[in-house]
Amino acid sequence: MSSAHPLDNEHFRDELSNVDHKGSRLWIYPKKPKGKFYNYRIWFSWILMVLMFAGPYMKLNDRPLLLLNILERKFIIFGMVFWPQDLNLFALLMLSFILFIVLFTVLFGRVWCGWACPQTIFMEMLFRRIEYFIEGDAHQQIKLDEQEWTGQKILKKTSKHILFWILSFVIANTFLSYIIGVDELKLLVRDGPVAHLGKFISLAIFTSVFYFVYARMRELVCVFICPYGRLQGLMLDKNSLVVAYDFVRGEPRGKLKKDVITNNGDCVDCKLCVNVCPTGIDIRNGTQLECVNCTACIDACDEVMVKIEKPKGLIRFASLNGITEGAKMGLNARNVAYTIVLAALFGVFVYLLVTRKLIETTMLRTPGMLYQKQQDGKISNMYSIEFVNKTFKDLPVELKLIEPKGDIKIIDGEKIIVHKESIGKTSFFLNVDPKEIRKNSTPVTLEVYSNGILIESMQSKFNGPVFKNTH
Repeated sequence: MSSAHPLDNEHFRDELSNVDHKGSRLWIYPKKPKGKFYNYRIWFSWILMVLMFAGPYMKLNDRPLLLLNILERKFIIFGMVFWPQDLNLFALLMLSFILFIVLFTVLFGRVWCGWACPQTIFMEMLFRRIEYFIEGDAHQQIKLDEQEWTGQKILKKTSKHILFWILSFVIANTFLSYIIGVDELKLLVRDGPVAHLGKFISLAIFTSVFYFVYARMRELVCVFICPYGRLQGLMLDKNSLVVAYDFVRGEPRGKLKKDVITNNGDCVDCKLCVNVCPTGIDIRNGTQLECVNCTACIDACDEVMVKIEKPKGLIRFASLNGITEGAKMGLNARNVAYTIVLAALFGVFVYLLVTRKLIETTMLRTPGMLYQKQQDGKISNMYSIEFVNKTFKDLPVELKLIEPKGDIKIIDGEKIIVHKESIGKTSFFLNVDPKEIRKNSTPVTLEVYSNGILIESMQSKFNGPVFKNTH
């Protein structure tokens, strides 16, 4: 996109804003932002954080609203349980979400990163605000870091990192509760770390990772680790809506001089847009990998435009074609294609979700066991059967033999109860009259019922000696 920029000589793409020529990291001290968009971001971020921290306690059908239990391969999304047998559904849901992100990026750029990504929200709305409160604005932070270690500096740095660690611990608890469930987390608190050593170690690791990310890594996560930032270059085009500098109106940039008429553009080269950027870039160079569309530069520039009595919007949400040609945002063939594919995927997901079985069954003839001849002369085979109950209530299960003629004897008793949200296993003998056996491997058909409703029809094989009619 930046190739159409009249001042774009591409030199800035050969270096990173947070790395010097020797490869050492440059610590970024962004100026505290303020303005209309920043206020919007504050309200939006607090809404998302309330939802996130309250999420583990929000339940539907007496189950967590969201649970991603990777260890037990159990996922609950909006009250719906997904088991390994529902991998196709879960994969479709994730694919639809990824495609939605792609479509959203094509249309609106990297707005997700600046407005909804947990990394940005926690960094800018929690950790950075603690830093501003304790150490002051950007120039005060620089001054504090450059001065000798004094009692005041030790106090500020220590209190800041203690708060960082406490906040990281809270975030880690929330993150872990989405994996193991808040009830399991309460057991860790009640019983102590020794009784749940694995969970405690996981909590310690998560806390350390979050602390390291927000205390040291910061914007490096967005620039080097997150794949989404690198992929955006493939998804953006000249019609994508991004945070952009209007170089047509702003160039040539230059300082404003009192009572002197110049041919300069509206940009007075105050560099406030650079000073407030949390990734340290100059948005006037065009769309860049490091830009997360946080809009801090828009607020800073609008404030300057008001002071010099120029129209706002020198930096604004716009597309490259919108700046160079005055083109309005609209749908194109690629956007329509993405939308159609997304709608089709979501439609398939809804169909599979509505038609999925509430009880998933798997039946296998017990391997390694030969047929047995019973005292009444019947031939028996042993089978194992597994039930996956995807509902939130215990379900009785009944087996009916359709063919061949015979009877079923449950090893563990007469009744089969599959408990809610669990996997039930049992074994049974299938007894068949020898006259029904016409070949070594006889087809078997069983039907599975629950509360009188047919759940599934299953097929297997029955092994036994072939009965020969002597008459």
